[in-house]
Amino acid sequence: MAALVQAAPAWVKERREAAAKHFAAVGFPTTRLEDWRFTNVSPIAEAKWPLAQGGFPQAEALVASVNVPGAVRLAIVNGQFAAGLSDLSALPKGLRIASLRDGARDATDGIETHLGTVVSLATHPFAALNTSFLDDGVAIMVTAGAVVETPIHLVIVTSGEGQPVAAHPRVLIVAGANSQVRVAQTFIGVAGDTYFNNAVAEVMVGDSARVELYTDQRESAQAFHVANIQAHVGAKGVFESHAFATGARIMRHDIGIGLKGEGADCTMNGVYLADGERLMDTHTSLDHAMPHCTSHEIYKGILAGKSKAVFNGRIIVQLDAQKTDAKQTNRALLLSDEATINSNPQLEIFADDVKCTHGAAVGQLDEEALFYLQARGLTRLAARDMLLHAFAGEVIAGLKIPALREQIEANFFTALARDMAGQPAGAQEGR
Repeated sequence: MAALVQAAPAWVKERREAAAKHFAAVGFPTTRLEDWRFTNVSPIAEAKWPLAQGGFPQAEALVASVNVPGAVRLAIVNGQFAAGLSDLSALPKGLRIASLRDGARDATDGIETHLGTVVSLATHPFAALNTSFLDDGVAIMVTAGAVVETPIHLVIVTSGEGQPVAAHPRVLIVAGANSQVRVAQTFIGVAGDTYFNNAVAEVMVGDSARVELYTDQRESAQAFHVANIQAHVGAKGVFESHAFATGARIMRHDIGIGLKGEGADCTMNGVYLADGERLMDTHTSLDHAMPHCTSHEIYKGILAGKSKAVFNGRIIVQLDAQKTDAKQTNRALLLSDEATINSNPQLEIFADDVKCTHGAAVGQLDEEALFYLQARGLTRLAARDMLLHAFAGEVIAGLKIPALREQIEANFFTALARDMAGQPAGAQEGR
């Protein structure tokens, strides 16, 4: 690591050192903080996590197991860009890919201009920790006016080969004005491995640009997964975030979208499956900073066993953000009397000419619907399966990359079937 620090350019060292100083001052968050009161990260804070180094034997098989045919594949192994496992053979016109390490050194692609400017270290301590280890990752740069039809698939794999390790992958996406791109990121690890994956993705959406980001979290059932997605959207720009989760022992997912230009639009959807004693925490924030912006958010969860979930959805409408149209919905199904969720939708409105709605619903499967399906010959388990497919399918259907949608759908419902059989949903992940 020392050699990497010496090789980094001055601006990287400065940002790394500032982040390290900030994290040293605030430390890991505790349940005394409002944003963390339902999520105890002491299993992360109290453990020793040597920094993951290099590749590992199973990495190639893991990358191949989630391959999306026809996509540009970018592999990040233990936090480092892995050119040998990536496929850059046919980059579409208008698309530039750089490892953060190489791009930072030769000052290409505007990486210095954008990296670290979207995420706030003051409000995201784990992002500060990630930045303190800033060394490598992937930058995806889309030229102004380019319409990139080929999807880009980031495969982020982690393992300490049986030993606890930490990785801090970093992704930067910059879409120039009037450009379009679809990016997917899959998080996966060796089944049964214990590791801490602390990821940050920053997205800059130019004026009238469109970025779709799909996140599939299927980490080891013993892993700790903290991910932060932060995006700034320019005038008439469109940003979509679709997140799916079936893995990790503790998951914390922060998504923050700033609608910074007039007429910007955001869609933020997600669905997760929690079972056993796992904890899944999702915090979303939508900042309507300018007039005539729209946002639509749907988050759904299925909880079984003794699992716990947290949803905190915050919509802020600034004083000048007139004609805002914002909708937020959070729904959860509890399949067990011991499963729990804490849902906290929030609206903070400072403008007076807006249309804003939010709502949360937590319940169990509809017994009348189950009875109706059973009366038509289905077993109770088959009826439950059909209703759960319909519940989650509304969000999964929003995936606009067919091969990826089929893969995520298969993984989600395979995990659901294992839960029905009384096995942890993550019991066989990472194969």
